[in-house]
Amino acid sequence: MTATSIKFDDTVQAANGFDDSVTAKIRLKDILKTLPQECFQKHPVKAWSAVLINVAMVALGYGAIAIAPWFLLPIAWIFTGTALTGFFVLGHDCGHRSFAKRRWVNDLVGHVLMMPLIYPFHSWRILHNFHHKHTNELAVDNAWQPFQPEFYDTVARPVRLGYELLRKRFWWLSSIVHWVGLHFDLSQFAAKDRSKVKLSIAVVVGFVAIAFPLLIATTGIWGFVKFWLLPWMVYHFWMSTFTLVHHTDPDIAFVETSEWDAAQAQLAGTIHCDYPRWIEFLCHDISVHVPHHISTAIPSYNLRMAHQSLKQNWGEHMQERQFSWSLMKEITDRCHLYHPEACYQSFNEYRRQEK
Repeated sequence: MTATSIKFDDTVQAANGFDDSVTAKIRLKDILKTLPQECFQKHPVKAWSAVLINVAMVALGYGAIAIAPWFLLPIAWIFTGTALTGFFVLGHDCGHRSFAKRRWVNDLVGHVLMMPLIYPFHSWRILHNFHHKHTNELAVDNAWQPFQPEFYDTVARPVRLGYELLRKRFWWLSSIVHWVGLHFDLSQFAAKDRSKVKLSIAVVVGFVAIAFPLLIATTGIWGFVKFWLLPWMVYHFWMSTFTLVHHTDPDIAFVETSEWDAAQAQLAGTIHCDYPRWIEFLCHDISVHVPHHISTAIPSYNLRMAHQSLKQNWGEHMQERQFSWSLMKEITDRCHLYHPEACYQSFNEYRRQEK
């Protein structure tokens, strides 16, 4: 992890929560030193207990889908899809090597947990680690950064319309576009990584080739929709929502490389959001996101401990929100295109400027 010094620019201060009272240069290693060492300790019992509880919750969800009358199926789908999101979060720990001490254990568990979600483990791991190295770095970060107006003007009309839908009320489909658009494309990866990426793609293709025909043969097309597709859509709803809320806010900027700073981006450019407790339980506190960006070595079960420490020492720089539909409306009404001073501008604001 590189600890670069913050250069306090007025625009960046306003956008990312730093103010003129901060005179010292803050580096990532300075922030890391304030965290208790317990935050970084791996506990096999906690890690494997989380897996067993998660498997039980997914099994409970599928049991509910199997026996629920039609009018209760939406509740069962929401519960099961949210529990499947927990599979991804545990795989997320594996991708950061914070689940187990042995790499092969992380790789094995990560593949198994992400396999039902059709997510190639190494593809995601490599691209996601790139996101951590370049969080909120304009034109570099690969996690849903806004189009710059100059680029928006040049793309084909269908692409523009699709982008507008995903930045507005269809944000919940964005994760599917991100999944299919990046994680199966070998050109996204360095030559040295492609053998691992091919292995992960082969794993999910093999799962699809066996599980999907078997599910359809035994339960029919409706069974496929009921048991896999709709819970999977709920999973992507949460993937889209978590990712959008973690890194998108009217007052948090993407920053050009010349002004970008690691400590600033990870501490003040990442958002903590409180969700209903049942969601945070099933998703292993992935919404406690700031400490995860300070260090990916913190296991999910230690995120709350780390968050409390960060609040005590760096709380004035941290961004916190409460999940609600009004929050989603605020983000999807405003955060459309990059703006160098105001962080974001809406499509309507940009069109008015163009007239």
